[in-house]
Amino acid sequence: MTISRPEPVTARLHSAALPHLPGPSVRSAAADVHPVLRRVAAPPAALDLLADAHRTLARARALEDPLERYATAHLAALRTVAAVLAVRGRPEKSPRRRKAIRSAWEVLPEVAPELAEWAVYYGAGARRRAAAEAGIRGAASARDADDLIRNSALFLRLVERLLGLRAAPPPPRLPLDGDEPPGVSGLPAGPV
Repeated sequence: MTISRPEPVTARLHSAALPHLPGPSVRSAAADVHPVLRRVAAPPAALDLLADAHRTLARARALEDPLERYATAHLAALRTVAAVLAVRGRPEKSPRRRKAIRSAWEVLPEVAPELAEWAVYYGAGARRRAAAEAGIRGAASARDADDLIRNSALFLRLVERLLGLRAAPPPPRLPLDGDEPPGVSGLPAGPV
């Protein structure tokens, strides 16, 4: 009993799609096709932005004022979207669109359609962030800040997986005189 080796799927696809080419040359061309996408090195700016997003999110968790917590968590999400744009963004071809100032939340669905809902969510919170940065009381409650911190952490992890990147964790902060040891204040020690 002889077992024959099946013809590669790519060769069958090419020979079916290109019947005018002779079989052997199509097979050799198909054999050169690498079926796995090759990973391209990430721009260093994207890794820096992701690291900044982690640090900013850690800072948001440590702040007490809900307005500052909200604004800082939104800034962490903005740095996260900037990393996406650093990896996937392309310059505008149209001079008119190139001159127009557009929010990162407007551009995000064009370069990463899978993040369109996040763009809507954060785009809607941009005015609230501006009000929180201006110190307008009532712009964001403690619950709003907590929700945004949690969602920004989720968004950051999702983007890291999507891009196949993981920023290097920030170096541990050494306690200063008068600081509580890690974990004593009720906050977890280290990055979360």
